[in-house]
Amino acid sequence: MTAHSPTPTQRPDGAAGHDERLGVPLRWWVQGTMLVASLWLALVVATPALVAFGVAGLCLALLAGLLVAYGSAVVRVDDSTFRAGRASIAGHHLGRVDELDAEEARLVAGRDADARAYLLLRPYRKRAVRVEVLDPRDPAPYWLVSTRHPARLAAALRALVARTTDA
Repeated sequence: MTAHSPTPTQRPDGAAGHDERLGVPLRWWVQGTMLVASLWLALVVATPALVAFGVAGLCLALLAGLLVAYGSAVVRVDDSTFRAGRASIAGHHLGRVDELDAEEARLVAGRDADARAYLLLRPYRKRAVRVEVLDPRDPAPYWLVSTRHPARLAAALRALVARTTDA
C-alpha cells in the first residue's frame, strides 16, 4: 500500500546513498475502495448481482493498477547517478542542491517555475529537493523532486556531487 520508508543505503566506502519509492498514501487506497463500494451499491440494486460484482471487481482491479503505477516512481542516489522516476543523470552534471519545505516547493513548482525543469512531483509529498543541472547539453536548468525526507536526499546528493567532482 504505502511505500517502504526510505533508509540511507550504505556504500562500501561508507558514503550514504538514498533509495525511496513515492508510493501513494493509505488514504488514497481507502477512498478509492469506498468509491468502488459505492459503485457496487448503485449497481447491485439496478442489475443482477453477478453484473454488479463483475463491474466492481473490474473497477477495483483498475484502481489498484492505477495507484500502484502512479506510486511506483523511485528516487535513488547511488555511486555515480541520481535517478528520479524514469530519468537519470550522472553526478558530475549536478550542481547546487536545495532542500525545500512545503511552501518553497509550492512556489518553485508554481509561480517561480522554469518550464524547462524536470519535475517528479507527487501532490501527497509536499516537500522537495531542487538540484541544479550543469550539463550544457541538458535543456533542464534543474530537477525538482518530491521526497519524504528532503534532508536525507539532499545529503546523499551533496555527497554524490562531492564524490564525482573530486574524481
